Amino acid sequence: MIIAPSILSMDFSKMNQQIVEIESTKAKWLHFDVMDGHFVKNLTFGPDLLKGIRKLSSLYMDVHIMVEDPEYYAGVFMDAGADGITFHAEACHSDEEIRKIIRLIKSRGKKAGLSIRPTTPTEVILPFLDELDLVLIMSVNPGFGGQAFIPEAASRIRQIKQAIEQHNYQVLIEVDGGINEETAKIAKEAGVDVIVAGSYVFKNQISEAVERLC
Repeated sequence: MIIAPSILSMDFSKMNQQIVEIESTKAKWLHFDVMDGHFVKNLTFGPDLLKGIRKLSSLYMDVHIMVEDPEYYAGVFMDAGADGITFHAEACHSDEEIRKIIRLIKSRGKKAGLSIRPTTPTEVILPFLDELDLVLIMSVNPGFGGQAFIPEAASRIRQIKQAIEQHNYQVLIEVDGGINEETAKIAKEAGVDVIVAGSYVFKNQISEAVERLC
């Protein structure tokens, strides 16, 4: 199980300290929620923050771009130090555009992920599983931290897991939104490989919170 603390909930006045704390835990990734104020009604941070954290940490930088122009921002955040870029199917206008962005990401030696909102059918993901490294199932409506886990996410995870196993694809399933000790168990039972948690990690004692999620 890969634990990916989301810096959306980090206390930036204690950034160095909290990164050191994260690196002392079993967490392997740091998760970045990038929002442009258009695709979702929130504005978070740009590539300079990622560049700064990249200098402080050797953890895998998992960047989720919730933006209207995923092709452009994929390049921006890869230049800033992202190890993986996950973009939204809903931000694209065609299957060809989705494939173009996946191939752009992979051409740079990075991992390519695709995400969907909770209301988007999982069937949208299926045609791309043979090219993807990761599928991100949102268990809240993207835009803000601290929301409650949507229970239907578990069945959506199972649907994707079944398709991956049926074809023996090498694709990780990630879940993000409303994760705590109890909802992490639900997600793990459904078949996830990567758990993103923000508030639960950074609003509690970091090492203990990560341990409870593992």
